[in-house]
Amino acid sequence: MSVQERKQRERAERERLIVATARELAEQQGWDAVTTRRLAERIEYSQPVLYSHFRGKREIIGAVALEGAAELAAAVRSATSAADGPRERAAALARTYLDFAARHPAVYDALFQLDGGLAYAQEDTPEPLKDAFAALLESLAEVAGDGVHPGLFTEVFWASLHGLATLTRARRLLPEDAAQRVELLVDRLAVV
Repeated sequence: MSVQERKQRERAERERLIVATARELAEQQGWDAVTTRRLAERIEYSQPVLYSHFRGKREIIGAVALEGAAELAAAVRSATSAADGPRERAAALARTYLDFAARHPAVYDALFQLDGGLAYAQEDTPEPLKDAFAALLESLAEVAGDGVHPGLFTEVFWASLHGLATLTRARRLLPEDAAQRVELLVDRLAVV
């Protein structure tokens, strides 16, 4: 291994450590607790080293969002591949999405609430974000219904899930009715 390859590997490892530490801190204490000073202390590097990887908190949020998008896509694909039939895939997708939002609130915020400097629904949208949407589309296209554009249907279904996730987390909805909400959403929106 050349010196250059070793330095690149070490740089990538530092970057992973920064992202993992930011994510851990945000999950424990919220994104307000994530500062470059606190991150530098936790990873035991100077702030200039941190800034050599990310220009600031916004880029760190973006990195967490990209990581989270890949995890969400994998979770959705895993759950939907085990489901039998279009309706069951849509329900599995909904349950998995809501579970992801509940188990990873800081990552969910990085993905859908905070400014991570990422472009959404544009040509320059980063691949992990496109792939997360594709994971939703793969299971929902078959239940969109005749004459309904699958991408548009996926956006509406996703928006419904986002609303449920956000309202549940804000304690505006009773958690014990979560399963009934998923069933209602799938029954009313999905054409099977």
